[in-house]
Amino acid sequence: MRYAIPLFCLATVALSACDMPAPDWWGVEPQRITVGKSTFDVRVRGSAAQAIRVNTEWAPRLEAVAPRAMAAIEQVSGCEVTRLDGDAAVIDARLKCGKAAAPLPPVTAWDCAAETYEGRLLGGTVGMTCLPVR
Repeated sequence: MRYAIPLFCLATVALSACDMPAPDWWGVEPQRITVGKSTFDVRVRGSAAQAIRVNTEWAPRLEAVAPRAMAAIEQVSGCEVTRLDGDAAVIDARLKCGKAAAPLPPVTAWDCAAETYEGRLLGGTVGMTCLPVR
């Protein structure tokens, strides 16, 4: 019992930080959006955006998550993503927005190409690069 309260407090702090932005993003209200298998909290400020993946996925790779993050950021911001940096959990983006940026048309399909293949036929993995088709 002596350790119960400190452990509870530690667990509460650890779990509450799962979708916590970096200090430079504090105060920017997120918009939650789901694209494919990924759910993101997207924050936009000026020509920059940050997408934090808040759902669990089994062994996510940046190559799989990045196109979904890009689509989420473009949908929330209405701007074109020109650069992505980060990992499969937190992705920072640079945006290209005009003064009167019109909303981007919705993604109608994905243009994907297989990049790498690892393993045997049934148990292997394929690395893919996908770009949205508008």
